[in-house]
Amino acid sequence: MEENYQNYRPSADLLINALDMTDSGVAIIDPEGEDRPIIYVNDGFLKMTGYHKKEIIGKNSRLLHGMDTPAQAISEIDQAIANKQSISLEIINYKKNGDKFWSDLRLNPVYVESENRYYYVAFQRDITDQKYKDEKLKAIDVELQLLSTPIVPIVDHVFALPIVGIVNEERLQHIFDDVTEAVYSSNIETLILDLSGLHNLSEEIIKGLFTLHELLELLGSELIITGISEELADKTKMIDLDLNDFQTFATIKEAITYKQSTEKIE
Repeated sequence: MEENYQNYRPSADLLINALDMTDSGVAIIDPEGEDRPIIYVNDGFLKMTGYHKKEIIGKNSRLLHGMDTPAQAISEIDQAIANKQSISLEIINYKKNGDKFWSDLRLNPVYVESENRYYYVAFQRDITDQKYKDEKLKAIDVELQLLSTPIVPIVDHVFALPIVGIVNEERLQHIFDDVTEAVYSSNIETLILDLSGLHNLSEEIIKGLFTLHELLELLGSELIITGISEELADKTKMIDLDLNDFQTFATIKEAITYKQSTEKIE
């Protein structure tokens, strides 16, 4: 015979034991008490921060704040509590030993009808490792962006820009920025754009790369395009790009030979 659990309420001890089983830090704040004291923390909170319970209970949560804790985040938390609103944000907190950590913090108001008052339940998760990984990935991405658009000097005032891999809108903007800076700083008269290593052939990116000649014309330089594959040639026809409007060669070597021969004739 099935038991009816509809009206069953777990005991306070059961709830506390359940909260202590989670790795997340849980704290209950009395927003109406003097200086908004913390009135409960679970074991996960103590492990995360390194404090003992007697050092936390009765204290304001600013105990976890430090030099790098954003003032904006603190202000948003105070405003949410004052307006009895929920809030979710990432914030830098500090452990008892002074080590800082990134916390994914969520604060939710809870109304207790029997007391006719609100409390705040704070859930926080240590996301420091993930933050550091994200920062490393961003640094690697910036490094790859720099390495992926090398503008290489070939002969006097002639440079080559080999495009390797996949080009997205962000990388395309990097290419335009790098070309502009290089023309000014290195006195580039001719830029050889080599597309033999280009992997993606989206219409927007192809159009963007081919409009480099307009940028170079404005800067007083010329563009030569090399390494156009059959697939890329077919794609240019589909998007109404006429390759006859550009100086094109099979390889960078052929383009350089052409440049050197025309300079001798002149």
